[in-house]
Amino acid sequence: MRLGGLQKNSLIDYPGKISCVIFLSGCNFNCPYCHNPELAKGCPDCPSWLEDKTLYDFLEGRKGLLDGVVISGGEPTLQEDLFPLCERLKEMGYPVKLDTNGSRPKTIKRLIDEGLVDYIAMDVKTDPLHYSPLIKKDCNPVNLFLSIQIIMESALPYEFRTTCVKPIVNEQAIENIGKIIKGARLYALQAFHDTGVLQPEFFRDNEACYDQGELMHLKSIADTWVRECIIR
Repeated sequence: MRLGGLQKNSLIDYPGKISCVIFLSGCNFNCPYCHNPELAKGCPDCPSWLEDKTLYDFLEGRKGLLDGVVISGGEPTLQEDLFPLCERLKEMGYPVKLDTNGSRPKTIKRLIDEGLVDYIAMDVKTDPLHYSPLIKKDCNPVNLFLSIQIIMESALPYEFRTTCVKPIVNEQAIENIGKIIKGARLYALQAFHDTGVLQPEFFRDNEACYDQGELMHLKSIADTWVRECIIR
């Protein structure tokens, strides 16, 4: 596996559970506001101490202390080793949450069909029709729509998430996303903080952050379409 990091304890990444977070390296998106730039680039400086055996030894030792494991990135679905990783975690008795950008619907469907994930969080960066060129050049929105459909039609708990960053996300984008995920069980709007990002030059002349009042306004738009919308 291309392991990028390990957060040994988290109270917020897996709803209702004490979890650890496994970060896998590499991403096929180029979000200017990404807060894991080294992971997105493929993590040339990933921790040398973190190997498969180290990871599994840690997880064995945390049985009974952790309620679940989050697999994040980067983009986890790019890695062929994702399936044996999930299988091993399930064999250990851990519920598994997957964080994904939704670009690989076939992988998501297989994980669901094989019972290898228990919770899915998909980031919807902006209106899927407007991913190009900032999020990914020549992005095919069909894959994003398919992933949303697969996730919503599954029996799993799930959430969709949007980081609210100007000018990538605006009122119309939230309206359009809301229509696409209509009836979703949970939609989280996430505040943006312009530090340690993938493309700091993108924000030099842009006012990127929404204040609390503006976030509440975006929430009021999303509330029309989904069962529950929250601000993180």
